[in-house]
Amino acid sequence: MATQRWRKSSYSNGNGGNCVELSTQPHTTAVRDSKNPEGDVLLFPAKAFAAFLTSIKTD
Repeated sequence: MATQRWRKSSYSNGNGGNCVELSTQPHTTAVRDSKNPEGDVLLFPAKAFAAFLTSIKTD
């Protein structure tokens, strides 16, 4: 995962906060803790993660 491009939410502040970072690929979305970038990474099918985001935006 080291070669992936990770991005943090625009709502994240400069001191780290409680954020996650995302790395998107054509078929997979990877999620990790921004405070522990060397830690575990969760992998989700891209379509399932997109549906999750849509759900939390509308609820």
